[in-house]
Order: sequence, then C-alpha cells, then structure tokens
Amino acid sequence: MLVYSAVYTVNCDNKKTLLNYRQATMEVSAENVKITPEEKDYALRPLDINAISEKKTLGAETQRPTWSGRLEFILASVGYAVGLGNIWRFPYLCYSSGGGAFMIPYLTMVLLCGMPLVFMEFSIGQYTRLGPVHALAKICPLLKGVGLATVVISFVFSTYYNVLITWSLFYFFNSFGATLPWNSCNNTWNAVGNCSSGFPGNTTHLQSPSQQFFDHRLLQKTSGIEDVGGVRWELFGYLILAWVIVYLCIFKGVKSTGKVVYFTAVFPYFILIALLINNVQLPGAKNGILYFVTPVWGKLFKVKVWVNAAAQVFNSLGIAFGSMISMASYNKFNNNILRDALIVSFTNSFTSILAGFVIFSAIGYMAHIHNLPVDNIATDGPGLVFVVYPEVLSTMPVFQLWAPLFFFMLLCLGLDSQFATVEVAITFIKDEFGPQVLRFLKREELLTLAVCIIGFVLGIPHVTKGGIYVFQLMDQHTAVVSLVFLAFFEIVAVCWIFGVPRICLMVKKMQGKTPNIYFRLCWLLLCPLLVLCILISSIVQYTPAHYEKYTYPRWAEVVGWGVSLVSIVWIPLGAIQEIYSHKGSLLQRLETAMMPTIDLDAENPQPEKENPDNQASETLLTSVA
Repeated sequence: MLVYSAVYTVNCDNKKTLLNYRQATMEVSAENVKITPEEKDYALRPLDINAISEKKTLGAETQRPTWSGRLEFILASVGYAVGLGNIWRFPYLCYSSGGGAFMIPYLTMVLLCGMPLVFMEFSIGQYTRLGPVHALAKICPLLKGVGLATVVISFVFSTYYNVLITWSLFYFFNSFGATLPWNSCNNTWNAVGNCSSGFPGNTTHLQSPSQQFFDHRLLQKTSGIEDVGGVRWELFGYLILAWVIVYLCIFKGVKSTGKVVYFTAVFPYFILIALLINNVQLPGAKNGILYFVTPVWGKLFKVKVWVNAAAQVFNSLGIAFGSMISMASYNKFNNNILRDALIVSFTNSFTSILAGFVIFSAIGYMAHIHNLPVDNIATDGPGLVFVVYPEVLSTMPVFQLWAPLFFFMLLCLGLDSQFATVEVAITFIKDEFGPQVLRFLKREELLTLAVCIIGFVLGIPHVTKGGIYVFQLMDQHTAVVSLVFLAFFEIVAVCWIFGVPRICLMVKKMQGKTPNIYFRLCWLLLCPLLVLCILISSIVQYTPAHYEKYTYPRWAEVVGWGVSLVSIVWIPLGAIQEIYSHKGSLLQRLETAMMPTIDLDAENPQPEKENPDNQASETLLTSVA
C-alpha cells in the first residue's frame, strides 16, 4: 500500500509558508498492519491547505493592535480626562472651599486617589488587553456587572453631554458680528422689566443680558419639567450638527479620530494661555485672581472640603467610565504606564488650575467694571461658561476675536470626552455581537451611524423648551449618583477581591518591578476608604435635584432614580447570574465566583503583532470589551 506523509512548515518571521510534500513508497503486508476504518479515513484524508490558511489569518486578525506611538495614547487619555468640568467646576469649587487653601486637599487627593486609580486602570487594560467588560469579568467574575455598567453609563452620559456641544455651537455661530447678541437689553427676547444693562450680580431680582440670552434665546425655557413646550428647532439643528461632527470623527476609528485628537487635545491650551495673557492685563484682574488663590485656612478643618476635593479629582479624571481601561488595552505589553499615569494626572490638574486663573481674572475684571464684589458674579456649572464668561467677553477689547475662540475651545474640550464615551458603546457592540450585527448592517461605519442616531434621538428631550430641566435631572443622577456607586464596586472588585498582590504581579510582569509601598498602600487602604467616604457623603448630603430655584416634582425624582438604576442594576444582576451558574453550597459558589480567571503566569498573555498594518493607529478606541 502507499502511505502519504506531509510536512507543513511555517516560517513566521518571513511570513512565508513552505509546504513540502514527501512521498514515501512502502510495500507492507496487510497481514502485518491492521488499520481501523477511522485511521484509514484519516490517513487518506487530503491536507486542507485553505483551512490552515484561514486559521492563520483568523489568528492574525484576533491579535490585539497596539498604538503607533505613546504620544497618541497620552493625548487620547488627556483629551478624555480634560473636559468642560475643568473649566466650570474646579474654579468655583476652589474659591468656595478655601481659595488657595483648597490646593492642599486637592493635590493631596490627586496623589492619594487620582494617580493610583489611573495607574490601576491602565494596568488592567494593558495586562489583559481587553476592554472593561471582559477585563473586569476575568479579574472578578462576581462583580462582572461592573464592566457592563460602565458601558451603559458611558452611553447615557454621551446622550446629554452632546447637548453641551450643541450649546457651544449655538454660541460660536452667534459670536460673529459687529456686536454680541447678549450685550444689551434691546432684543426681542429680553424681558425689559427685569433686564439690567449692567451686571446685577446674584443678590437682586434683575437679570443680565447674558442671563436672558441663555434663558430666553438659547433655551426659551418653560416654568418646569412638567411643561415641555415643544422642540427648539434651532437647537434641534445644532444637535444634528453636533452628532454629525462626532460621527465624522469616529466612523473610521483612528484613521479619522487619531488625527482629530492631535488637534482637539492641544488647541485648548493655546486658547487658555492666550486668554490668560490677555486677562491679566485688564483692570481688576488682580483682585479676581487674589480671590481665587487667597487661602482661608479655617476651611481645611471641614470634612466637606476634603470630600469635595476627592470627588473633584475622581470625576475630573473620568475613573470608572471604562475609557481608561479601553485605551490602555492598546498599549504594548511593556509600555511604561506609570509614566503615562503621572503625565495624565499632572496635565489634568494643571489644566484645572490654569482654567481657574483664566476664569477669575476675567471675573475680577467684570467686578471692577460693575463695582460689585467678586462673589456676586462667580457661579458654578454651565452658567459660568454660558452666562458669566460671555458677559465678560462682551466687554473685552477685540471681543470679535476672543468670543469665537473661547466657544471653539469649549467645542474642542467637549468633543474629546464625547469621542471616548461614544466609542465605549460602539466597540462593545462590535466585540460582543460583531458577526451578528455586521451580517445585518454589512459595514462597521453603519453600526457607528446607528449608535449615533440612537444617541441623537435620546438627546432630543434636552433640546425642547423644557430641556434644561431634563438635562439637570440626567446629570444629577448619572454623573453624580450612578458614577459614585459604580466606582466603589470597581475598586472593591479590583483592590480587595482581586487583591493588591495580584495587581503588583501584573505590573511586575509588564514593568519588570513591583509597585512601591506608596501605590500598594493607596490601593489596599486609602483609595477604597476615600471612595467609600465620597459614597457615604453623597448619601448623607443627598438633596433632590433642582435647577436654580426650581424643585422637581416627585415623579421626576422617580424618573431620575430610574436613570441611575439603568446602569447600577447590572452589578447585582451579574453577581446573581455568576453565583447561579456554579454548583455547590452558597459559600462554595461565592468562593468560586470571586476567583479570577485571568492568566497571571504568562509573561505576555497576548504578544502584540509587530505589523504596522495592525497597529492601534488603525483602530483607536475601538475595543472596549
């Protein structure tokens, strides 16, 4: 009989395949060799070269891509962390919590909470090379719902965050003209009876022209959430434009997004520095800056100030949204994530402080012009950048230049964060349901379009005449309530259940050395306790959502808590499903559910493919799960 043997050799380095068939002829007596029907069938089965080729191709495609350079990763992370909150929340929080003295608790919390948690999320993403859904499921199966909750909260956040970009577009296009429309009371939208041509401050019933422009021209707001008042068609159009911009920047992955991030992450700093140089030369600017930085040492003894500092650091860095884990998953296995965590944390804090000087130098100038105390003008939230600062811009020399630049800066700051949050949802769908979805939609660009359309539709309630009340309700229960709960369970899953020794082992395999005692102590004790303090403080000091003097009805509060539960509910559901899927007593099931499934023995769980065609510049922020 004839026996055929094939030798299949693959030269991986040169990416060439050599198939060498050798035929050996042997005459063998049938009496001496007995071959079963299965063996005979296998022996005579031809070698399926196509199948081998397909398997090889599939293996190459499943390789995790890597960043083309560390600068891309740093810019994407900084762009995500630095957002509109750095402009409107930090400056007000600083001056209201002790001025320069607030820098002590703030910088302390950056060191004890912010930087260690960024380092932790970078470590998870880089080691597992997975997004938050699958990474957290491997680290702590019991709390695998935390990963899915990050996807849900990111998408919910993106539906109303884009409304801020809509408002920025509205102001941007209305800032081109001989005069700014919010500069006087002689407009059709002004309520002449209580409109003050100057800046009345916060202590009278009068309103500034910029406040009335915001209320009556931009929002055309109604008396409450009960009165929706119909769609603001002008804002509806700007909302479409905002989503079109987002889509055009992400529909090709980093082939489009990577180029945009280089601009949107850097450009705001040029504007902030230019505004600061201009503002410090204005009369009264010194008083505003002194009000911002003068320490009130007595406030350091108030627990609320320290809790506010921790909450600001936590929210500003965007921890627990899943984006940091996702972006780090594209790093090479031995990338220096400690260096990157330091850069991102420092840049975020530097931006907040820089924005404080810019804002309060302008507020000092405003107080000087209208002969008012600085605290009668300062405010927090959207009102600072859409009411107070526009009023300041209208009185500046060469306002025709500064006004468009300022609102374009807000647009850039908003887009950076929006890119990351929208991509979280898109890439989760790709990774979890990719084949099924693409079988229906055919192209990934159509999937991105579908997600953007859904986000646009869910954002329509925010551009009704009662939309500001919807926006405030959503923001209160998503960015405050849900995020704190979610962050607490993420830290418990990683720092306590998974354990600091395992985190250190991951870092050692990537960096070649174990994290020092500072990081180990923060992960084991300080970070969980600080986040627990924030959670308890949020519960104890909880006040129902409100907008200015308007109090929401009970049914609206119920809706708000429903929005919170949309993301939080996945945590207990995931835990119940994981416990139910195992066998044994309840204690045995819990022990099994808390055991990580991640491979901690491999030197490199998934070596990056050294192929320039497969680098992360092709797929920036395109895998979360």
